[in-house]
Amino acid sequence: MDLLSALHQLITSIRETFSPWELAGFLTGIVCVWQVVCRNIWNFPWGILSCACFLILFLQQRLFGEAILQVIFIALNIHGWNQWLRKGSDQDGPQVSNAPKKECIVLALLVVPFTAGLWAILTWLNGSAPLVDAWVTSLSLIAQWLLNRKFIQSWPVWILVDVLTIGLGIYRGMYLLSALYVIYLSMCFVGWYSWNKTIIAAKSQTHG
Repeated sequence: MDLLSALHQLITSIRETFSPWELAGFLTGIVCVWQVVCRNIWNFPWGILSCACFLILFLQQRLFGEAILQVIFIALNIHGWNQWLRKGSDQDGPQVSNAPKKECIVLALLVVPFTAGLWAILTWLNGSAPLVDAWVTSLSLIAQWLLNRKFIQSWPVWILVDVLTIGLGIYRGMYLLSALYVIYLSMCFVGWYSWNKTIIAAKSQTHG
């Protein structure tokens, strides 16, 4: 009986501390990122579900840039899902590769004006932490675009996004969100290493 009482208190404490949307986004987000690390196409439906949960959470927190980002992420996940289905015959989809230098330069140049414009909009909307919110939004879009095309450069961009989001979550008191992004951060390093091994192996086979 004491065990059941303790379990009930734990569940009650979790429900009082964390939003159900934050908890749902946390769990589905972990599954999504792990599927990305494994280069599994099922990362996309899990990503859509996670984004939907965080969309509701960010709207409640008046983080409008992050909320808009979730809508765009849902669209990009659908796009990426289609890309992987069309370019690969198995669950891995297209092969991991390096992004063209010109594309990297264009994307890097787009960060500043996009962040500045979004910052102004979020400030006008009286959003919370508009500058960081805008920066995270612009970087996340670039990272997702690179991921959809299975470019390894998506990982360092995701790492920067994770670090910023951890700080933003702590600032807003969304500690479960911060914890999720700490897990994301560790997974990013694993994914970066794993994808890099895939590129090296592919080059070895080509030269072999």
